Amino acid sequence: MTVVERRLVVTEEAGLHARPAAAFAQTAARSAAEVTVAREDGREVPARSVLSLMTLNIRCGDAIVLRASGADAESTLDALARIADPA
Repeated sequence: MTVVERRLVVTEEAGLHARPAAAFAQTAARSAAEVTVAREDGREVPARSVLSLMTLNIRCGDAIVLRASGADAESTLDALARIADPA
């Protein structure tokens, strides 16, 4: 199975905390793709878990890596990138 990867810098003012993390997790959960979020230090968590996302403490300006595999992986990463980088 092909893994699609996207690196981006979070520009959402709140980072991926509270509401943005919830929107991120809900979007990932609606997808058939398996999605993870990783920090540059290598810590990686499932994108469907709000609590796991919050443990990464992703702030505005932080670089992250999104990885997805399975059906609609590309479109899921597009939607998640819009949440993390709404500009």
